[in-house]
Amino acid sequence: MSEVTLERPPVTFLPSPFLGPEVWEPVAERLRLHGWSTRVAQVRGSTPAQVLDSFEEALPDDRPTVLVPHSGAGLYVPSVASVVPLAGTVFVDAALAPAAGEARLVPPTLLDAVRGLADDDGSLPPWTRWWPRDQVRALVPDDETLDRVEAGAPRMPLAYLEASVPVPAGWAGGRNAYLAFGDTYAAELSQAREAGWPTQVLDGGHLHMLVDPDGVAAALAGLLARI
Repeated sequence: MSEVTLERPPVTFLPSPFLGPEVWEPVAERLRLHGWSTRVAQVRGSTPAQVLDSFEEALPDDRPTVLVPHSGAGLYVPSVASVVPLAGTVFVDAALAPAAGEARLVPPTLLDAVRGLADDDGSLPPWTRWWPRDQVRALVPDDETLDRVEAGAPRMPLAYLEASVPVPAGWAGGRNAYLAFGDTYAAELSQAREAGWPTQVLDGGHLHMLVDPDGVAAALAGLLARI
């Protein structure tokens, strides 16, 4: 009997809408060494609809892809899954949408904390400037990386943080896994475990993919193999 070789689906990385593709590019490069085809989305626009369009534009046209969303990008997975078939999703330190209805793009506590940072036009500074530099610097390996991440981070309007996105029902029934960096998203990790998804925890901060791209790529390869 001849052996059947299954072609791996491509992997599409979705960065947080508050960050650029720079955060995922090192891992995407290393995951290719594990035998996966990868691409990284570039967020364009300042409304939920425009962010969703950016994510959908990054998807391959010819076959289902595996999504790898980070942070707030996780909330867009149900909408993407309602439009195109997915091969699976590995959420990475990401927010999870409810089963159906709507999902607020940021928690009320964060909205209240950054509301005063908006300028007269309602635009917020880059995400990296929402907190003292030393706090954000602790999330990345060096100053050069922080400067590169900040240069690629869009200035989103306060109105974006006040918005919500629709959540089509049934999205959680696909092939899903969860990779957490520490306990920032402890509730989401618990939800993933209760749903029976493959999970893994790497001890690190929210931008651990920039600190240890090799370790994150290896963890993703393992989770991808499981789903």
